[in-house]
Amino acid sequence: MLAAMPPSPSPRPRRAEPPVRARGDACPGALRLHPAADGHLARVRIPAGDLTGHQAQALADAADLLGDGRLSLTSRGNVELRGLPDGCGGHLAELLHDAGLLPSERHERIRNILASPLAGLDMNTPADVRWWARRLDELLCASDSATALSGRFLFVLDDGRGDVAALGGDVTLVAESGSTGDGVTGGGALLRVGDDPAALRIAGPDAPRAALAAAETFLTAAAAGDTGAWRVRELPDGHALSARDVAEGLRAAGIEASYVPDGVRVAEPVVRHADSSAPGIIEGRDGRRALSVLAPLGRLSVAQWRLLATLAADEGSGELRLTPWRGIVVPGLPAAAAAPRLRELAAAGLVTDPSSPWHRIGACTGRPGCAKSLTDVRADVTAAVEAGVPLPPGLPVSTPVPEAAPLYWSGCERRCGHPHGTWIDVLATEAGYRVTVVAPDASRPTPPATATPTAPTAPPATPGTPETRPE
Repeated sequence: MLAAMPPSPSPRPRRAEPPVRARGDACPGALRLHPAADGHLARVRIPAGDLTGHQAQALADAADLLGDGRLSLTSRGNVELRGLPDGCGGHLAELLHDAGLLPSERHERIRNILASPLAGLDMNTPADVRWWARRLDELLCASDSATALSGRFLFVLDDGRGDVAALGGDVTLVAESGSTGDGVTGGGALLRVGDDPAALRIAGPDAPRAALAAAETFLTAAAAGDTGAWRVRELPDGHALSARDVAEGLRAAGIEASYVPDGVRVAEPVVRHADSSAPGIIEGRDGRRALSVLAPLGRLSVAQWRLLATLAADEGSGELRLTPWRGIVVPGLPAAAAAPRLRELAAAGLVTDPSSPWHRIGACTGRPGCAKSLTDVRADVTAAVEAGVPLPPGLPVSTPVPEAAPLYWSGCERRCGHPHGTWIDVLATEAGYRVTVVAPDASRPTPPATATPTAPTAPPATPGTPETRPE
């Protein structure tokens, strides 16, 4: 299957006015735990989704010793631990420190770096942008000014196949043809900010420094706008950030950049790239294989997680990669081991086949973990999948639905963790689930559909601590 080639950013739903933020964001971190309805929640940033075997086992230990025995994957390739008890923060921090997952406590919530999960792995990989990710993380953790960024500010690094470029980055780097991502050979990068379709062409070795400079330019604009903006798209009129504005910041930092008014325009691919959102076996150019699996609804048991970490250590390259599709990639297996190991992962309850009914289905946390949810969403979607009807009735027959559009179930109007681009919205209401299609150019889910008679399985939420918005 060909990965989507793209690449202009997905437009956000239109707003009448940019929000005015009277306080800092409440995003949880590894040190700032959030009191949820099912205990405390920790969100551990995993830049580019890269984990060593030791780090993966440390996260399993944290979930096993302190949490509810499960690990949640987010749409930014991060890990959440839920069900944490009061007073566990020090023990958790010690576990993460020892594993190298907290290189800077001051910066731990801003290390939001999303990268193409298969970069450097598949047969025709365009560029390995993981070097950019590692260097950008180092620069972020060494920057005093970067500590002012919101925990929601996102860097996206696309290797040129177009798999992550449209996933809503505040600063997006797209490797151009011929780039290796490490700046050693030809090519370079296109840099974008927010939804501006224009781009800046920069040299590959300058990409990480340019991304940080763009973020610092945003902070200057946000301070001038005086609305407390957390993200580029929230900047008010008169202070909106464009590629031309960032170009000035790059020049001040000594980085050469040329303006590309038409933004990223990717030609039709002349080679096939593996689809990084699909489960299965990935063939590499070195004769090795990578296994890509998905966690149903983004949740894994400690046993499933340890199985993946052990497989990576014993037969793979010793690392795991987390994907924005709530999946895990195990690189570096011998070709002969790939198929039998994939069968073992399937037997353990992971999604290994693109034809699985769990492929492209997601859901928010729902009850009992989120006090705002109207229902136990995950129980509802599980029952629907097992009944063979993952999409409830109610969508008008005349509504066009792209074949690969993801399906996302939500327990309230916030729709936490929903996909980007076009997706099918299954929203819990007091009257049941309402089904609509959300398109990038729509101001709200359209067209509206009558709520189905399938009523939420839990009563309306009682007052309690509000859940923070998951990724």
